[in-house]
Amino acid sequence: MIVRHLNDIIGTENETKADTWASRRMLLKKDKMGFSFHDTVIYAGTETHIWYQNHLEAVYCVAGEGEIETVSDGKVYPITDGTMYALNENDEHYLRATKDMRMVCVFNPPLTGKETHDENGVYPLIEDE
Repeated sequence: MIVRHLNDIIGTENETKADTWASRRMLLKKDKMGFSFHDTVIYAGTETHIWYQNHLEAVYCVAGEGEIETVSDGKVYPITDGTMYALNENDEHYLRATKDMRMVCVFNPPLTGKETHDENGVYPLIEDE
């Protein structure tokens, strides 16, 4: 059994930060669950371009508000506490927060913990740990 608390992740190598977000990586590839599990904060007043070409992601908002805009069709979806979205087609998108958003995220294939967005908003596919 794996039991972890968020306070044990914050400030460690399992927390990755960027200008617009912080990702606290609770489960990673090395945990051998077949997915990775993240507690992520998207900072208020920011916009993040994301395009997970190598991963599928499901996201559940547990606090805050903002929106997601899909690049392919320009559709904008509001995000509030209780909203789930799944990037089931590797959807390129913009994620905007009007208030800090706390998101619970699942990635398949699982992240190793070393990933961060490249200039196109993509996480690389890292095979080795």
